[in-house]
Amino acid sequence: MAQAGKTSDWNSPGLARYATGDALSAISRGMYADHLNGLVTKGEPKNDPKVTSAEPASNPTTIMISDCGDSTHWLKYRKDNGKLADDEPGGRQAITAETKKLSGTWKVTRFAVEAVGSC
Repeated sequence: MAQAGKTSDWNSPGLARYATGDALSAISRGMYADHLNGLVTKGEPKNDPKVTSAEPASNPTTIMISDCGDSTHWLKYRKDNGKLADDEPGGRQAITAETKKLSGTWKVTRFAVEAVGSC
């Protein structure tokens, strides 16, 4: 997502490599909106995800992940002039994600990102 956000490429094959279903749809729609609005994302998010549950425990096919991601240095900029798109700073925010093993590959199927300051 960070890589595709550099150009707001909502069709990036990398998105479907790591996400599917509702997660892929939400990411693609967000990237498309950024594209239409002339926005790109610069920088890199900082993440330190942790597995919070695995089902079934013996041979998981669904894993829940939580993180307190940091978007301080991962912000939206105007594509036409390179200026920061708004004065909202990034920051630490709670993230939860569901991943599923589909055809031997782990993909994010759902996720939620809370407001800056939520962790």
